[in-house]
Amino acid sequence: MQSVPFVDSGVVDPRASAPVRDLRRVPIHPDYWYPLAWSKEVKRGKTYGTHFAGEPIVLVRTESGAIFALEDRCAHRQVPLHAGVVKGESIRCGYHGWTYDCSGHCVEVPYLGKERLPNGVRAYPCREAYGLIFVFPGDAALAQTRPFPALTSVDDKAYKTRRFGREVKCHYSFMHENLMDMNHQFLHRRLMGHMRTRSLGRRRGEDWVEVDYTFARMEGKQPVGEALVFGASKARREQDKDVMTIRTGYPYQTLQIRSPEGTLVMDLWIVYVPLDAQQRTNRTFGLLSIRKPSLPFALDLAWPLLVWFTEGIFKEDRWIVELEQKAHDQQGADWNHEVFPVINDLRDVLRNCGGASVIPIRPVSDLG
Repeated sequence: MQSVPFVDSGVVDPRASAPVRDLRRVPIHPDYWYPLAWSKEVKRGKTYGTHFAGEPIVLVRTESGAIFALEDRCAHRQVPLHAGVVKGESIRCGYHGWTYDCSGHCVEVPYLGKERLPNGVRAYPCREAYGLIFVFPGDAALAQTRPFPALTSVDDKAYKTRRFGREVKCHYSFMHENLMDMNHQFLHRRLMGHMRTRSLGRRRGEDWVEVDYTFARMEGKQPVGEALVFGASKARREQDKDVMTIRTGYPYQTLQIRSPEGTLVMDLWIVYVPLDAQQRTNRTFGLLSIRKPSLPFALDLAWPLLVWFTEGIFKEDRWIVELEQKAHDQQGADWNHEVFPVINDLRDVLRNCGGASVIPIRPVSDLG
């Protein structure tokens, strides 16, 4: 069923029994697997302090190479455990030496007997895959029932994968909308020229929505970075028959491009992880897999150009969504008048799948 456009500012939809929630105040749902760091960031025998929606979490790489995640504060004086020392397969607080194992149990206090050990700290389910360290920050009992991301292209030797990400100062929903709505190609006109976008259709489920697009260049030359994905313009006269499918399967997003023959040419998996309690800063983790051409090493030689091109696109996207966030905070509500049906469907999915609580509105004086 097609969604009816409305101004998302807390007004009452006449068909509904309750006010529509301001999407920018819907917290992300914690009962999913989220990457909190790249594997290379957590060295053997070291700690790594991070956050999920304001919750401090320490990632620990033991001396054997195993990884685990704990609440990042010692039960004693609440100082960050990431400032401590890895001792074998455990983490030792840098203040008084209280020691915790991978389950969060306190296993040693230097000046107490074993029979007097205090309670420990919270442990989080933790898994390492695809060069990422995933944590389940919600109800640990649900960790085994929630599907873990299956990224087949990353492990397929037919593809070369780029890992990328930055911190972006906006609510995660802006990021979902930006990728899902390819009508914003005008933003990238300096990098891509004038592109014509055509939506082929959309589909929706309870916790997902997806849309298909085709593209055609109206003006400008094809950038080299784009040619690495679509193929050289002379050799690909039917570029507008390539189909791009963008999907939000809560809380992740994917973008896939297939050739007219159905070959998967590009496969992007991306997720936006809120860092602060206000959920106005997220860290983006993306895995971009490009199918290797028949000519050996051609993609390797041209890879720096692809990196430059994709970084330029991401820089422009980051700039525009941060402006959207500033407008929302200055207005105190979401005044958007959205007319694209798939984005209204997406908003419904993000509202329905998000957390039940509400992110408090920050005072204008705190907006910077």
